[in-house]
Amino acid sequence: MPVQRLDHVQLAMPAGGEDRARKFYQGVLGIPEVPKPADMAARGGCWFERDQLKVHLGVESQFRAARKAHPAFIVSDLAALVAQIRAAGYPVKEDHELSGYFRVFVDDPFGNRVELMEPSTR
Repeated sequence: MPVQRLDHVQLAMPAGGEDRARKFYQGVLGIPEVPKPADMAARGGCWFERDQLKVHLGVESQFRAARKAHPAFIVSDLAALVAQIRAAGYPVKEDHELSGYFRVFVDDPFGNRVELMEPSTR
């Protein structure tokens, strides 16, 4: 098959939102920021990556948050992460277990929906 794997997830953000993106994706979720290539840096936005996890935020001039479409991240210690997210002031929407996963939803600073999933051991 020609398509082999997902390289990264691209989410949109409004112009000037880089600091808020850093506080959430790096500060709260713990995904380190990496420099964007020089020819792309002038466009704004920021990239967060660790190993195979790559989340890129790009500036969209007529930004509109993704309310249904969303990335789903596998996490470890979901309860601790949820506590950290709430302590940072972000509301968390708990959801029912999904066939082998505990999961919650949180909106990033721009209103984009993000799903956090932890494998259940039951």
